[in-house]
Amino acid sequence: MTTTDPALRALAHPVRLRMLSLMWAAPLSAAELSRELGISHALASQHLRRLDAAGLVELSEVRSHRGGRERRYRTVHGTPLSDRRDGAPLLAEALAHNLRDRAARRTPGQDGVTSDAELWVAPEAWDAFRTRMAELLADLHEAARAPHAPGSVLLGATVMAFLVQAEEEAEEAAEEDPAAP
Repeated sequence: MTTTDPALRALAHPVRLRMLSLMWAAPLSAAELSRELGISHALASQHLRRLDAAGLVELSEVRSHRGGRERRYRTVHGTPLSDRRDGAPLLAEALAHNLRDRAARRTPGQDGVTSDAELWVAPEAWDAFRTRMAELLADLHEAARAPHAPGSVLLGATVMAFLVQAEEEAEEAAEEDPAAP
């Protein structure tokens, strides 16, 4: 078995990706995450420990709650998914899982944006698009609020854009290094 980056292994699970999104705007405890995600408290705690060990969340506050201590975590801000080249298939599978789940829960009658593309463009067009997309996603994350905050709406956004090898290039690379993914 190959050793995979702990952050990538943590990111490559759809529940943990959802947890990171939920904790982006406000800290949450394992109990709050379990209620929000509809999973057991034990499972939420396990996923939270994995995210913490990978350095993707940080302890934000400890508060008294029902005679005990509640530890609330927040996502470490940055873009841990951007520019992940290693293990891209693992990450793509987790993103695809969340996309299927969110698409099934799409609010009827509401506008959205859907696209799929495999296009040949000038390198400058790709660079400009990638930069704009990163800025738009950063703006969206900056606007994020705590789950169920008054005046907020729940939205789903799944984006993975990258350069793709032409089929003949991919075949040549596979012939040169059969062990490569």
